[in-house]
Amino acid sequence: MNKFKAYIREYHPIVHVLVFGTVLISLTSSMSMPFLAIHLSNSSELNFATIGFIIGIGPLAGTFCGLLGGVLSDFIGRKKLMIFSLIGLSIAFLGFISTFNPVLLVLFSIIRGLSNAFFGTISKALMADLTPDDKRYRMFANRYLAFNLGLSIGPMLGAFFGIGGSTIAFVLTAIIYIFYAIILFIMLKVTNYNEQRDVSTNDEKVSMSLIWNAVRSDVPLMFFVIGGILLTTVHGQMSVTLSQYLKENILDGIKLFAILMSVNGLTVLMIQIPLTRWAERFSLFQRIAFGCILFAVGEVGFAFSTLWVAFIISMFVFTVGEILVIPAEYAQVDEITPSGLRGTYYGAQSLGEFGNFVGPWFGGILLAVYGGTTMFLFMALISILGIYFFYRGKQIYNKKEKKDTNLGQIM
Repeated sequence: MNKFKAYIREYHPIVHVLVFGTVLISLTSSMSMPFLAIHLSNSSELNFATIGFIIGIGPLAGTFCGLLGGVLSDFIGRKKLMIFSLIGLSIAFLGFISTFNPVLLVLFSIIRGLSNAFFGTISKALMADLTPDDKRYRMFANRYLAFNLGLSIGPMLGAFFGIGGSTIAFVLTAIIYIFYAIILFIMLKVTNYNEQRDVSTNDEKVSMSLIWNAVRSDVPLMFFVIGGILLTTVHGQMSVTLSQYLKENILDGIKLFAILMSVNGLTVLMIQIPLTRWAERFSLFQRIAFGCILFAVGEVGFAFSTLWVAFIISMFVFTVGEILVIPAEYAQVDEITPSGLRGTYYGAQSLGEFGNFVGPWFGGILLAVYGGTTMFLFMALISILGIYFFYRGKQIYNKKEKKDTNLGQIM
């Protein structure tokens, strides 16, 4: 009890609301969003590729329009934009179950993508503002833990109560977003949070033109971005095509899919910390390469599995690859980032989210035309190809660093 009280006192009340909201949102959305492809496949005449396009267009919009969040935040304020974003998410989830018109579904997906991008960026910045520097790492670790807690429990609860992927799950998610918006609005009022903060004159203004120029002029960054797009194509929204494949080809495939989503969340929850510590003995490239190999092994496993246990083992292997690759990708870009350009280079790395569109859309085409086995094997090939781009980027960067060092010694 004393530890709990100490934890409550350690962080700002709004930080606690945002962390608790993360659990609620990830729990309910994991009952609905991973099953959207199945819902559309069951209830409409849309093909795999169209469904993949609809789901993938949201993250794509969030990636390329997410930078507008900073402009909108300056114009209407952080608090209002966060509340509007939560309302937008609620509207999107209700929209997904209210129509089968492809144009409207694309619109709702874009609303979801933009709202997600705006809320995610602003809420993380707000949490950082309200937390002392020495406590931020643990605070963000708690947020990530909260996200994976909801992600691991949600699909299983949905399957247990028989609402996973049903219209009830989408309505429940929409209600939770509105509930979250109301609680956050009240807490922002009660705590009198002042969103005016000191802005350093050295703050970097990030724009798409700056990001594009950085990618064109920095060859290692360009290779890392391409590698990131390839890997995100494989792991970013793999649930879209996996769910459709299981539904069509495996007995009780929807139940198996719910179990696999929980395996994914539980694996991250249970082994992320020890695995990350163990992996620190290896270089960043070695971690990425090993993770890519595990992606490929997992995809090959999906391609040839017929039993539930084989799918579960394949998902475990795939998830271990995720745990290795995702933080190493960020660290690899951070390693080559010049001083004063951190925002631009992180913005360039976010272009890797383009894979969240390519994966479901192109994967849907492969699934429809060639079948699941070919699709999974092709994704395995993309995983291995990703190693090459990170290797070339690292190789070019090392040569440049060596040349600069030698030049410095001569001078």
